[in-house]
Amino acid sequence: MHPPVVAIKADVDTYEGTRDNVPRLLDIFEHFGIRATFFFSMGPDNSGKAVRRIFMQKGFLRKAIRTRGLSSCSLRSMLYGTLLPAPLIAASFPEILLETERRGHETGIHSWDHVKWQDLLPWLPKPVTAMELGKAGSQFEKIFGRRARSSAAPGWIVSKDSLEVQDAMALQYCSDSRGSYPYYPVMGGRRFRTLQIPTTWPTLDELFGEDGISSEAVIDHYLSLLRSGLNVHNIHAEMEGGIQSELLIALLEKLTAAGVRFVTLSEAAEEFGSSSPDCAVGMGELPGRGGTVAIQRL
Repeated sequence: MHPPVVAIKADVDTYEGTRDNVPRLLDIFEHFGIRATFFFSMGPDNSGKAVRRIFMQKGFLRKAIRTRGLSSCSLRSMLYGTLLPAPLIAASFPEILLETERRGHETGIHSWDHVKWQDLLPWLPKPVTAMELGKAGSQFEKIFGRRARSSAAPGWIVSKDSLEVQDAMALQYCSDSRGSYPYYPVMGGRRFRTLQIPTTWPTLDELFGEDGISSEAVIDHYLSLLRSGLNVHNIHAEMEGGIQSELLIALLEKLTAAGVRFVTLSEAAEEFGSSSPDCAVGMGELPGRGGTVAIQRL
């Protein structure tokens, strides 16, 4: 049996998460000698507009109450895009994005407007979807001097249009969905060319408080999910890079002691993607998460 392989996927959603929490994550990963994959929101921080999910997403309010305190989002951040102007994220901190890559990590795009994508993608016309990804790709190229090779959809929200646009971007892979192993997505009867590397473990906010899982039990639960082959753990800068950083450190200590091998998602694409099957992908519900997400159909 091959030893477990773990890829850490770090989503960076907000202005404050980029400014305050990414540097902390970089220090944590450096301590463990781990190279992770960071997906950065490239455009405006419209965090304040996420309040509409109370009315749009089944289970959102229950999840928000259950997980209160997991992230260190400030009052100012919660007003961005409503009572306060939405600041540009990547353009405000290009040095942080560049430092992430300089320290050996992989970087990709996590949309232009995170909240707009997560809340409205199913209703966006294809030209608008293309524009959202195009603007994100252009900002990435402006900072790094090269095109992005990967993308991860906010909230694991996809559409046939978004998968088609990603194909046109000639990406190495995307990480837009939840599932068990790398695959080529089939949606609406059409097969798309860009490899999907799904998140295989539940996120911290999905576990916390569900079925009696306390913060003390979360680490043991993650260890129980560890399997031979590829495991993809999706963290968020706003949580595991913030007030939940000690929990992340404790988990990494346990995983290191268990002898796992850490890889970036691009390395996972090369190692596990060559024989990936075609799999249907559809929107569905997951325990502990409000709304629906893209799920690999096995």
